[in-house]
This record gives sequence, structure tokens and C-alpha cells, in this order.
Amino acid sequence: MPSEELHEKKIIPTHYETLKKIFELDGFVVQRKKGDHIIMTKAGIKRPLVIKTTPKLVPVTHIRTNMTTAGMRQESVSLNSR
Repeated sequence: MPSEELHEKKIIPTHYETLKKIFELDGFVVQRKKGDHIIMTKAGIKRPLVIKTTPKLVPVTHIRTNMTTAGMRQESVSLNSR
């Protein structure tokens, strides 16, 4: 069913630790932690990724922004698979 396919691709708020692991799998490393922010970098990427640790579930807008900065496409990452 088409509605099932759309549901599988939908980005949902995700725990910051899960998001951190996904970006680590893509080659990012934690550069530093400052307050409630985790800053991650990767060679060849001009801007660092910033992941807020509060609230524990990262909003979809922040996930999309970090994916764009990282050059990742939604099809290449399944954030809602368990």
C-alpha cells in the first residue's frame, strides 16, 4: 500500500544518542561537547553538526538540518527503524 511506504520514510523525533550513532556510522566524530550541545565534524564537510541533548528527542527540523549539512538523503537513512 502506498500509505505504508510513506509511513516507512517519515522522519520522526529521535533520541539524541541514536542520532549521534547514525552520524558516527556516516564518518562523523564528536569534536566537543559544550553545555547541552554535541558538536560533530567530518573531513570534507564545511560546517559541523550540532545535536542538542535537551530535550532527549531531537525534533524533525533539527534532524533534517543536520542531514542537509551532512549531505545525507532521507532514503539513505532510516531513522525510525528499530
